[in-house]
Amino acid sequence: MSVEVVTFGCRLNAFESEVIAHEAENAGLIDTIVINSCAVTNEAVAQARQSIRRLKRERPDARIVVTGCAAQTQARMFADMAEVDRVVGNDDKMRSEAWRNARVAFDAAPAFGIDGSEKIAVADIMAVKEMAPHLLEGFQKGLPRVFVQVQNGCDHRCTFCIIPYGRGNSRSVPMGAVVDQVRALVERGHAEIVLTGVDLTSYGADLPGAPKLGQLTKQILRHVPELQRLRISSIDQVEVDRDLLDVIADEQRLMPHLHLSLQSGDDLILKRMKRRHCRADAVDFCAQVRRLRPEIAFGADIIAGFPTESEEMFARSQDMVEECDLTFLHVFPYSPRPGTPAARMPQVNGTVIRERAKRLRTTGEAALQRRLGSEIGATREVLIESAVQGRTEHFMPVTISGETPGAVRTLTIAGHDGARLTV
Repeated sequence: MSVEVVTFGCRLNAFESEVIAHEAENAGLIDTIVINSCAVTNEAVAQARQSIRRLKRERPDARIVVTGCAAQTQARMFADMAEVDRVVGNDDKMRSEAWRNARVAFDAAPAFGIDGSEKIAVADIMAVKEMAPHLLEGFQKGLPRVFVQVQNGCDHRCTFCIIPYGRGNSRSVPMGAVVDQVRALVERGHAEIVLTGVDLTSYGADLPGAPKLGQLTKQILRHVPELQRLRISSIDQVEVDRDLLDVIADEQRLMPHLHLSLQSGDDLILKRMKRRHCRADAVDFCAQVRRLRPEIAFGADIIAGFPTESEEMFARSQDMVEECDLTFLHVFPYSPRPGTPAARMPQVNGTVIRERAKRLRTTGEAALQRRLGSEIGATREVLIESAVQGRTEHFMPVTISGETPGAVRTLTIAGHDGARLTV
């Protein structure tokens, strides 16, 4: 074994794990397991710790390095674990020097040992001001859908969120570099590109001229005409600009699927979360986009059991599923993160939180079933992901067989099995 990366959390972490594997192997690390951690919930941190212990039992001779958001925000906790050999910061993990330094430390360890302080290689994430593009030879080779990271960090301070302290402030990849990345990936045969970031709709605020996400999508589609499909990952709907709305309305190569950061459907809870929208803003946005692109599919993040949330407040979040016609629901049972303002607010009972999350997931599942049923008889452009599955333009999974991965096929939907469409 050379380097194995175990990834927790978001799609951005999955993208970055590919960079980590490349940089760590180039640095000459061997018999090394890298845990790319997530800090969004207490459960995510606990899962990383459990995996570290399990992996050390299974591979006692392997070195274990922890990086990612949880490593950035809780470096000492991981360094104090006997199983951990090094903790690397969330910005440093993308830099070759960090992995060369790790190799040097490991080479010296048999003679000198590594104590808790020497394990930690975590810099001040708030001091990071720029973002370099990462495009690797052979990166994501053979995958029909690939991710391009265009933004990192967040300038907002939602009261429940620890991520800005793990990722730093918002910073963007220049438009020209993004276009070059997309063009190179398309030339390698990738049919669909997904733009990703921590706070994607804040893209460009730190760049000369302050271009926005809509302008970036226009530039990609204009300058890479060979690109078949462009998809946008999670967005903050209150920051969507006019150019992006134009692209949604006019450009069929931009996939009709948006995942929204709603978080709650109650105005007082949204205020206590320090969100930048109210309930009416979210409902109006969904209605506006549906007028521009009637067949669009919406997903959304919603938190159940935020501090002070009453049953009536929760019901307003549940009602948002129907009001916004949400298809894909990502439900977060509220988890207090130390150091955040929400952790100091009056908490909802844990049993109540879990029960509300269960109800919200049930509501989301019913919405998904309605959408699956509505697809029967429709003709869809399906990206073939593997020998057994494809995805429609709306990100609906389709069971297929006998197709070539990477192709986009026009298929008629015959039914569904409760989870996937069938042809």
